[in-house]
Amino acid sequence: MTHAHVRGLSFAIACSLLAACASTPSAPAAKPAASAAQKAEVNLASASGSLVSGKLVIVPMGDGVHITGEVGGLKPGDVRGFHIHEKGDCSAADASSAGGHFNPGAQAHGRAGHGAHHAGDTDNIVADAKGVARIDAHVSGVTLGGGAANDIAGRAVIVHAAADDYTSQPTGNAGARVACGVISVVQ
Repeated sequence: MTHAHVRGLSFAIACSLLAACASTPSAPAAKPAASAAQKAEVNLASASGSLVSGKLVIVPMGDGVHITGEVGGLKPGDVRGFHIHEKGDCSAADASSAGGHFNPGAQAHGRAGHGAHHAGDTDNIVADAKGVARIDAHVSGVTLGGGAANDIAGRAVIVHAAADDYTSQPTGNAGARVACGVISVVQ
């Protein structure tokens, strides 16, 4: 075999190996981080001069977290926007210190489970005849603790003065912030 044949054969082998490498399936996409915490609590305090307050419990569940609890101080039949906001700061009298809706994916505002939406978007809450809204909401695509980009620990939950219309940008036209509480990991 001549030197030219050896080079040609080496080249052919190298090309075959490169082609095999190029067709090797890529590694599967990384799964979202799992929740590191088991439970968080939110003590909602009134904001913007309202009498709205409440207590929530958040636990990891399935592909996100589940929020349960009660919000009181509403008028019977009230429908209110209810969101997770980006900053765990409720120090401003109008809760503006909590920033905008939690949105690590840079999505448009919308309704959870119905196309593009912020990670912090949830369905409206509805008050019963006594002015109490019982919360039983699932928020997909977020974690509780661990520090990932989609981690909600240390962020705020806001109750708004009006219903979220799920379309107006960037907040669903939900109005003033009437209650705010920080998501505090307890275990």
